[in-house]
Amino acid sequence: MIDVGELVEQARAGKARAVARLLSLVEDDHPRLPEIAAALVPHTGAATIVGLTGPPGVGKSTSTSMLLSALRERGKRVAVLAIDPSSPFSGGALLGDRIRMTEHATDSGVFIRSMATRGHLGGLSSATPAAVRVLDAAGFDVVLIETVGVGQSEVDVVRLADTTVVLLAPGMGDGIQAAKAGVLEIADIFVVNKADRPGADATVHELRSLVAMSRREISGASWRQPIVRTVAAEGVGADEVVAALAEHRTWLRERGELDRRRTGRARAEIEAIALRRLRSELGELRGRDRLGELAEGVVARELDPYRAADRLVAELHGGQG
Repeated sequence: MIDVGELVEQARAGKARAVARLLSLVEDDHPRLPEIAAALVPHTGAATIVGLTGPPGVGKSTSTSMLLSALRERGKRVAVLAIDPSSPFSGGALLGDRIRMTEHATDSGVFIRSMATRGHLGGLSSATPAAVRVLDAAGFDVVLIETVGVGQSEVDVVRLADTTVVLLAPGMGDGIQAAKAGVLEIADIFVVNKADRPGADATVHELRSLVAMSRREISGASWRQPIVRTVAAEGVGADEVVAALAEHRTWLRERGELDRRRTGRARAEIEAIALRRLRSELGELRGRDRLGELAEGVVARELDPYRAADRLVAELHGGQG
């Protein structure tokens, strides 16, 4: 028996086990998830949500660990959601938090959780929005979302994060040009990691050209995405990344953009929940083979597909077609 109120209170009191339990319920799409969400919502809204994304091989996990350390030095409680590929056999995360950022494992101000995509496209898990709400309500100052690293399709993070950090590295060849129609356009901050390697200057120069061509206009003022050089494995550039995050958050607040982004996030989540419920109801109709009956009517020329769809939607809503 789950005592939702007690579980939420324990999570808010900093009990890691309670936070982990809530996240498991979220990932399992537990029937009591609506009740859990209702208990969490009054305690949300304070956390800064930062997404870290970029092509494979740029050092996302190392950069996440570097940023985590820098934020902890400033006294921030930090949670990390590391979105991993799914096992084709179990559906679970192929990479686990046991092998990620092990130096933070004993820090009570840090919570790290791996989540499987379970086939969800866009670089995130379908449970990520609800998981972020759990961590926000649990009192973490910053939630870092590290995406799976699949390239141009990895753009869902921009709908969830307050600030999106896109990581690149020298030696990508034509990678910047190939990706700029997708991942690069979602960046609020660019980080060129492994900046001690040959080609770093060329990568920064190309990014500067792209930024100059695509400035964002909001409320009459523009945000020019900063480009920060880092060597995450050595902690070089961490302070500059933290400063860029703080500057962007101030800019968001001053122009009302933070509220706009969060409203968009809520719209997307509401739509996703509604669609999941409709699919569930449609599955029940499939179980009664109502869809098959309508299809037979179309084949027999008794119905056209649009009229058949109208009837299906009417039945989903409990009406008559």
